[in-house]
Parts: sequence; structure tokens; C-alpha cells
Amino acid sequence: MIDIFRKKRRIVIDTSVFINPDVRKYFGRDPEEAIAEFIKLAKNLKNLEIYIPSSVFKELMYFIEEKKIPKDFYFFVRIKSPDKYRILCPAIFFYELVEEIRVRVNKGLRVAENAVRATSEKETNDIIKDLRKKYREALREGIIDSKEDVDLLFLALELKAALVTGDQGLIKWADKLGIEWVVPEKIKDYLSTA
Repeated sequence: MIDIFRKKRRIVIDTSVFINPDVRKYFGRDPEEAIAEFIKLAKNLKNLEIYIPSSVFKELMYFIEEKKIPKDFYFFVRIKSPDKYRILCPAIFFYELVEEIRVRVNKGLRVAENAVRATSEKETNDIIKDLRKKYREALREGIIDSKEDVDLLFLALELKAALVTGDQGLIKWADKLGIEWVVPEKIKDYLSTA
């Protein structure tokens, strides 16, 4: 009887749930198996609405052929973009984002400078490989760095939904906006309690 009055919970899912090996392992060995297992679990969830922004769904199509996605995926997962014209976002969010980007650009510049200084010590290919790794770490880890990331945050904000992701940058910025998020190791447990 209580279940009748129980409010539906909402989640917004990121591709990392199906693609990132550290997160996907809780659902399957590959993206196809992870999606199938996720849908199998979703079928038993009566009080949960699952969303994915259209840009993130398109991103997912880079990793898995659409014909390999189970047909019931579309029944249990709603593809919806955030209403970008109506969502209000605190100015401090953008202030901190711009500051974070500035700090990271400076870190990236220092990484590049150190790589150039090391040219006499290492082979050029090794330097470039090392530069790419460190540059990526300096600029991309722990930050939102794509329109898909923004869509995930804004859709979760709009729907007052929990964000399901393994992306540490998304988690960090979801926290700043007061968006509930689920740690990757607990995604399956979270879903099974909905």
C-alpha cells in the first residue's frame, strides 16, 4: 500500500556506465552486455525513471551499434535533452568553471614546457607520448569538458534526478550544483533499491 504513494525517483545515466571498464564491470564485460544487464535490472524497478540526454545517447552510438541495443532499452530509458533555454544556473558555477579552466591551461603549458626541456634527454616519440598523457591529466581529468557533460548536469538539475556516472569531473561539478550522484561501485546497489 505504501508503494502507491512512493514518489518515483529519477536518474540520468552517462555513457561511462556502459563504456568505462571500471564502471561497466559491474554490469558486463563489454558495452552490449552492460546495456543488457542494466535493462534486465531496470525491468524490475517500478519507482524509477531513467533518462539519457540525446547528445549522450549519440555518444554511446560511437561505442556500440544501435542495432545491438536491446529494443526494450527504449522502453525503460527516456532520451531527453535538457531545456537549455529555461534552466537557471548559479553564476558561481561559471565563475568557478572559468577559474578551473584557467588553472588547467597553465598546468598544461607547464607540462608542454617540461617536455620541450626534456628533448635532449629522451626520444622524440617518448616525449610526445609522455606529453600527451600529462597534458590530458592536467587539462581533462576532474572537469567537465564536453557538451555531453553539460547536458548530463543540466538534465539532472532540471529533473531533480541523481546522476549515475563514473566520470570524476561530472561528479565534482554535480556536487557544486547540489546534484545527487552515485559512486560507480554502488550503481547496481542504488538501482536495486529504487
